[in-house]
Amino acid sequence: MADVEATVERWFTVLNETDAAVRAALVEEVWTANGRWVDPPFEGEGREAINGMVDTIYEAYPNHRFRRAGGIDAHHDSLRIRWELVSPDGDVVIAGTDVGVLDGDGRLARVTGFFGPLPE
Repeated sequence: MADVEATVERWFTVLNETDAAVRAALVEEVWTANGRWVDPPFEGEGREAINGMVDTIYEAYPNHRFRRAGGIDAHHDSLRIRWELVSPDGDVVIAGTDVGVLDGDGRLARVTGFFGPLPE
């Protein structure tokens, strides 16, 4: 399996890029052509849809940024990461966990996001 750390770091670069044209090129590097990203409020399939989902986030949360909130748990073709969406003041406004699947080249093929902690 390719370098998972590099893939995850590149994914966060995608998430924090506000210029859609620049981000589109990054999405091509990180995601498979038919990749699928599913979060509680929305889902998208394909690189164009994934790029558009990031635009939607920044329409709702301008000037916010994503950051990792821990290490990477990975095995075989799967990974799990915790993240936070942080306001310009440094407040965490949303936190969650993403579970991803990588293709043989180390690109993201699917990411499923969950918001908040696990239920009791």
